[in-house]
Amino acid sequence: MRLSALKNKLISDKTLVSIALVTALSACSSTGDKLVDNVANSDMAYVDASQQLTSSDYSKKSGGVAPIRQHGLIMQYADLHFTVLPDTKSLVVKSKLKLTSAKPTTAVSVDLDRVFQIDRVMVNGSVLPASNYSNPNGELQLNLLSEVSGEFEVQIDYQGKPREAIRAPWDGGFDWKKTKSGEYWIATAVHGEGCDLFWPCIDQPYGEVQNMDIKITVPDNLVAASNGVLMNVSSNNGQKTFHWQTSSLHNTYAIALNIGPYDVLESTYKSVFGNDIPVSFYHLKENTDKSKVLFEEIPPMLDFFETVIGPYPFGTEKMGVAETPHLGMEHQTINAYGNNYRKDEFGYDWLLHHEFAHEWFGNQLTNNNWDHMWLHEGFGSYMQPLYTQYLHGDMAYKAHLFKQRIGLINKFPIVSNKPLAVEEVYNRKVGPGNDIYAKGSLILHSLRELIGDEAFFDATRQLVYGTTKPVPGNFAPRFSDTNEFISIVNNITGENLQWFFDVYIYQAMLPELIMERTEQSLTLRWQIENNRPFPIPLDVSINGKVQTLILDEPKTIEVSRKDVVIVDPLSKVLRHQENIERYKAYLKAQREMKMAEFNKKIKKAEK
Repeated sequence: MRLSALKNKLISDKTLVSIALVTALSACSSTGDKLVDNVANSDMAYVDASQQLTSSDYSKKSGGVAPIRQHGLIMQYADLHFTVLPDTKSLVVKSKLKLTSAKPTTAVSVDLDRVFQIDRVMVNGSVLPASNYSNPNGELQLNLLSEVSGEFEVQIDYQGKPREAIRAPWDGGFDWKKTKSGEYWIATAVHGEGCDLFWPCIDQPYGEVQNMDIKITVPDNLVAASNGVLMNVSSNNGQKTFHWQTSSLHNTYAIALNIGPYDVLESTYKSVFGNDIPVSFYHLKENTDKSKVLFEEIPPMLDFFETVIGPYPFGTEKMGVAETPHLGMEHQTINAYGNNYRKDEFGYDWLLHHEFAHEWFGNQLTNNNWDHMWLHEGFGSYMQPLYTQYLHGDMAYKAHLFKQRIGLINKFPIVSNKPLAVEEVYNRKVGPGNDIYAKGSLILHSLRELIGDEAFFDATRQLVYGTTKPVPGNFAPRFSDTNEFISIVNNITGENLQWFFDVYIYQAMLPELIMERTEQSLTLRWQIENNRPFPIPLDVSINGKVQTLILDEPKTIEVSRKDVVIVDPLSKVLRHQENIERYKAYLKAQREMKMAEFNKKIKKAEK
């Protein structure tokens, strides 16, 4: 092998190893019609890629402090028509938005990536001069010709090359791929960067749209799957248009386009609550046999969620899955799935289950600020051990939790109590990172052990549905945050458990149990960041006999050298454990050693 070829191979291998490590550690007018036709029939891209702007920092973050022009602005309805041009990785889009302003104004904005060329803006049917709108950084600012108050309509026609996701879903944008047979296979994944990467929206958690019409025009050999209900499919000049419609609040980042040579598996699930729910799985034709096996996993998962948590929230639309070229994302009613049909040791596809969990924790319940993302990911991650317990019992449940325990970082609090963008939450250098997943899950396990199953699941249902007795038709999608969850827990238990959340949620370090043993005694005390109170019941087993202590101060118990002492034998309390920290340090050293070996080989190949 030539040195240049060896170098390229090593670099490729290094990239694959890096990705694997990250993964292990861790979603009209005639003029407009002519525009679509002209671009669809052109032989080349209509925007010169060398001159196209890149996404701004504003567009590459979702949430945070909202711009002034969006204060008091709500999007009630969106009609989006995407013409997708795979040959040039381009879009032509016509959008109609119904907005409501809480106060009279002439200055509003929506979020839309600046990579797009704005062809026309209309407000309440009148063309807005180009001099009255600008989009230098991804906030499309409109200076209206007359004051608006209450409801008004904005139409935005635009075109361009949307941001391409280099490593979806961790890197947001369009994922342009091809199947083994060479057909286009396309998906969107914008969880981190937000909806504005491809459609005009209010890129905040509260920016959810009540109703949407989503029309996707693609080459006629492809199928387009999206959110909600498929209303119709029409054909014209070698293209097909798939018209999807939503009738409930949808997460803005969970609006998704999934395009490919799909076949679809369909069935009707008879809900635990008696209603019928359409189930659809859009899969690649080449994976027909595998998809049938995975499709059989969906009814048992629905049984679990409806029995343990409550009704599937979007039963009037569908429970949908689309096979994607990226790993997956919680796209509402059309979950992205790319786990290659793998099962784990617990007997089911964890990725399908995790993304499905977000229909309850993320889509039905949405945090009102990304700072509270653990309500999505912590609950979503706890559902897998809980499902394992539902299927296989307590031993498998604890084994699943222990796998999660190894990955905790504990560098930043899970909640900072300030408005955050998604990137600030997920970036482990400035925020909690993956702790919103596994640590959130383990905190919920400890809470459940503390307050008992009845109170825990009542509190969960109250958080998700706004009632402890949800049935289809008596709830709607809702927003919440950690403070409301604490209030719910306190109200249901009749106790003030603020101390529990102060220790686990609002500070980074886990409580550490200090144990000092002599020939005749064992002394136990908690070491807590900021010396916060932590009156959690702690079981201590001595020769198989269990006693429960509240360590509001150091406690000493008599033991002899021969006594077998196990603290917290059933792993009820999440805490700092030295054996786990040593194992994490060992794993880190192994990763660093492998990286050093690759770097050494690359340098040798360069000589």
